[in-house]
Amino acid sequence: MADQIQQQQYSETRYLIIYGYTRSELSKVLMRFEALLPQNISMSLNCKQEFAKITLSGTDKSLELLRFTLNKLQRTIAELFREEVLALEDLTISEILGRKLLENELTVSAAESCTGGNVAHRITQQSGSSAYFLGSIVSYANDVKANVLNVKRSDLDNYGAVSQEVVESMAKGVADLMHTDCAIATSGIAGPDGGTTYKPVGTVWMAVKCGNTVISDCKHFKGKRNDVIEAATNHSMVMLIKYLRDNFALEEDLTDE
Repeated sequence: MADQIQQQQYSETRYLIIYGYTRSELSKVLMRFEALLPQNISMSLNCKQEFAKITLSGTDKSLELLRFTLNKLQRTIAELFREEVLALEDLTISEILGRKLLENELTVSAAESCTGGNVAHRITQQSGSSAYFLGSIVSYANDVKANVLNVKRSDLDNYGAVSQEVVESMAKGVADLMHTDCAIATSGIAGPDGGTTYKPVGTVWMAVKCGNTVISDCKHFKGKRNDVIEAATNHSMVMLIKYLRDNFALEEDLTDE
């Protein structure tokens, strides 16, 4: 019995959720790190588009030593990807966003064109999301953008629906309409048709609003229609996550316990 107790192996796992790298890019960066891992520690990488989950798993006879080693390795990777790390737990993007909103007692709404309600769908997949998500407008037609979200007709005519001016106005409009602290807006060309030389298929403008601040970004996503929709959904939600992370007090803290 004493021999069995002495031989007992403890197992633990650590996670890092990272956004902004493809699998090949992450593999290159982590190649040397993985080669130097202790024999009792393994690392796996699960990627979909630019959303990645790094899993560190280990076993050891000493639980304290195992936890110390895994936490140290987790911190090392987090330092490598300081700007890209979204969470140190096994969470989805919508779970991370929900936690950030709850922590800061903020509400959010969405105004979607090319994503067709997918942002709202993803957010409301989380139990308890009614505490922070108030509603959405799928403003697929320009008339809805103008008449419901108060996007200027002149901006639609001069810049087109897929533009910085329009998507920022969409974010402001839905936040005003829903009386939310934050908002997410998307407008793009999911394809397979509708692209032009200047705005090819996969072009998506995204904006997030929080308080009086509005930030926007344009991406050119690759893949089929559903790939573009999912990529735009992820990126727009991550934009708000990063804004909340960088502008509100962080709750996450790594310990050796």
